[in-house]
Amino acid sequence: MATAEVPLKPESSLSFTQGLLLGQLSIVILIGAFIKFFIFGEAPSADVTAALRATERRSRTLAHKRSLLTLRTSNSRQPPQLNKKRSSVLRNPPPLTTATILSKTYYNVNSHQPESLDWFNVLIAQTIAQFRSDAQYDDAILTSLTKAMNGTSRPDFLDEIKVTELSLGEDFPIFSNCRVIPVDEDGLASGTGRGGDGGSREQGRLQARMDVDLSDFITLAVETKLLLNYPKPLSAILPVALAVSVVRFSGTLSVSFIPSSPPHSSPTVLAFSFLDDYRLDLSIRSLVGSRSRLQDVPKIAQLVEARLHTWFDERCVEPRFQQIELPSLWPRKKNTRGGEEATSEPASIGRAMGKEIERDLREEARREVEAEARARADIEDTEQEDLRQRRPWGGEYAMPGSMPMNSFE
Repeated sequence: MATAEVPLKPESSLSFTQGLLLGQLSIVILIGAFIKFFIFGEAPSADVTAALRATERRSRTLAHKRSLLTLRTSNSRQPPQLNKKRSSVLRNPPPLTTATILSKTYYNVNSHQPESLDWFNVLIAQTIAQFRSDAQYDDAILTSLTKAMNGTSRPDFLDEIKVTELSLGEDFPIFSNCRVIPVDEDGLASGTGRGGDGGSREQGRLQARMDVDLSDFITLAVETKLLLNYPKPLSAILPVALAVSVVRFSGTLSVSFIPSSPPHSSPTVLAFSFLDDYRLDLSIRSLVGSRSRLQDVPKIAQLVEARLHTWFDERCVEPRFQQIELPSLWPRKKNTRGGEEATSEPASIGRAMGKEIERDLREEARREVEAEARARADIEDTEQEDLRQRRPWGGEYAMPGSMPMNSFE
């Protein structure tokens, strides 16, 4: 009995080809979308970006204030601690509050007009001008920047970073609208902002707030190489050049003097920070590649700008602040400069520096004279040694008054 053969269905020969083409097409579409939106995509306007960052900083500041108020509420319910008995030898001064300081200095935080700080701007301008002059004379700032950027934590895929351009600007910051307000120990405004209760001022301090405006072109340009070390070291090298310029900065600077606390032996510090309403405009230029170069990639500019804003926010934007430890205000002998003990009138700073320079010159001249004397002594010793070797009796000296042995021959 013959079996009927079932005809086999022919397999489609286009399935593999269609899948390959579809996969290649999807990869091309993904690469094109990445290049278009990630590399060549237009960045949002500076106003929109500044508004978004200001909103984020403001929300962070409000959250910090709410956490502080919650912590104070929980601490106020705890029983008060007993104070240690102080010494009766030193006369205790009356309790000094910010309200007392304001009344004795005739400063009313509600009616006092903000100050222009013109004199302060002149002093700051002179300081910055001297700093720029010193930077032009010596390469210390260039060496410090190169060492800081090429620290021990540089990743393996990044080559040595070289500074190609450094401009410290030509203009100066302008400080204005300075006002003094009382704040509590956490830096929150007290007094009139809370109904003027004097209890909040007991443990508070005074804070000076001033507006800062700088329109300049401060530039730092660097270049490096991105190294691809897989599958073998230095498989590919991609040169990268980057230039960052500060175009405009405006904000509010807060400065406060935090006195020392004897029970904890903490030093006296000068604290400063910026409020969250600052504006920082940057100009970022980039160049990627060696032959086919990509210039001014918008996404690179966004990443660098976001990183710089984060770096600034994490260091000196409220609630964070920078503090500078101050030395003791009492006069000390080791800190005295500018005069001699024998003179009755104190010498000027320039005269004291002149005496130090003259003393250094005298010391250097003395060292040179001593070196010449040692060299002359060495030469004389060498001549005496040569003279001894030239004597015919083998360098043996005769007794005084005697004659040489060869005189009888």
